[in-house]
Amino acid sequence: MISEIIRERAEVVNREIERILTMKEPEGLYKATRHYLKAGGKRLRPVITILSAEALERDYRAVLPAGIAIETIHNFTLIHDDIMDEDEMRRGVKTVHTLFGVPTAILAGDTLYAEAFEILTRCDAKHENIVRAVKKLAEVCIEICEGQFMDMSFEERDDVKEDEYIEMVRKKTAMLIGISASIPAILFGEEERVERALWNYGLNAGIGFQIHDDLLDITGKEKIGKDWGSDIVEGKKTLIIIKAFERGIELKTFGKGKAERYELEEDIRRLYDCGAIEYARKKAREYIEIAKSQLKVLKDNEARRHLSELADFLVEREY
Repeated sequence: MISEIIRERAEVVNREIERILTMKEPEGLYKATRHYLKAGGKRLRPVITILSAEALERDYRAVLPAGIAIETIHNFTLIHDDIMDEDEMRRGVKTVHTLFGVPTAILAGDTLYAEAFEILTRCDAKHENIVRAVKKLAEVCIEICEGQFMDMSFEERDDVKEDEYIEMVRKKTAMLIGISASIPAILFGEEERVERALWNYGLNAGIGFQIHDDLLDITGKEKIGKDWGSDIVEGKKTLIIIKAFERGIELKTFGKGKAERYELEEDIRRLYDCGAIEYARKKAREYIEIAKSQLKVLKDNEARRHLSELADFLVEREY
């Protein structure tokens, strides 16, 4: 089962995180910096990096630092996102800024960002390929920031369209999954068509992943380990909300900041009844099917099949 494959690879990742991302001085900064990493997580991005290397029939250990670097970038974005969203829970624990204060949380995120690029240079690859990988990861980070700004700007608008949402998700979430899949091809110097296919696999899988993540904010309740329904009360224009508004649905808790549980449950019932949730589910599946189609350029091996199964998992998971 793919869940077992993910768990096995995640254990490899966790051991490497523990080895590389150690505690340092000043202790207060590094406690904040390592807080989410110690809280766990699915480690999907570095797991994808490992599976991509295996699908290329290469030794994943040569590029494992790249997977750790990407996971480090991911955790940097979580810390800063939580500050901006004023969320109190993440991965079942208090958010970094809630525990350590906003100034320390900002520094913790900045530290992780810088550490990621140093870690990436540890890959066992040709110098020119490491330079290309650093450049690509830097470009992805720029687009992540652009995507986050788009997401913020949507909160001030009532006319956000589906294609704008998809572009925001492509930048903010999917590109990091895209590079998770394609960075082994960059580091190993694979053909451009292989690198592009793995990039497109990750990009489309990432869009499906984020749409499903938005669904979990509504359907996951306590399973998701963060504030349930936070997207609704914070006024986020997810695909579900965009489609509901197009169909003339009014949500009493949308953008309210806080809401009683019964109020949220009533609004979520409206989202089910109008078909917005089912629409989002179908869209997520469409992107996953596109992602899987990109894998045909790879040899038909076990790791390629695992990548296909992992794409399905991204829109079938319950947390």
